[in-house]
Amino acid sequence: PLQLLQPKTVPKKLKTSQREPREPQMPRSLINDTFRHYVKMPVTRDALKIVEKCCNKYFKQLSDDLEAYAHHAGRKTVEEADLEVLMRRQKLVTDKMPLNVLIENHLPLEYRKLLIPVAVSGNKVIPSK
Repeated sequence: PLQLLQPKTVPKKLKTSQREPREPQMPRSLINDTFRHYVKMPVTRDALKIVEKCCNKYFKQLSDDLEAYAHHAGRKTVEEADLEVLMRRQKLVTDKMPLNVLIENHLPLEYRKLLIPVAVSGNKVIPSK
């Protein structure tokens, strides 16, 4: 009697990438455009590369600090208060320069509306909490 041949299962090879996973970064164009806006003069490519590296390191440190504040408070979520404490430690927010003034000075109107509660017709406050 002939026996049916069973197909042999070959273990699949795991495809491992030789590259290390990269951390997400801010778009290069955003950093360059923002920097050029504030500098208001020509900037060399080498200088822009250094600015990009500095921005990435700064935001990495910023996120690590915010994570540490939330962890210290026993939370898994970063809250607005954590950001305000961090900005106070960096001396960006003071008694003379509150967070709302910074928002008004540096952000466009559409972002200001999202971050600062605004009274509209009918005494309705947006955003509602």
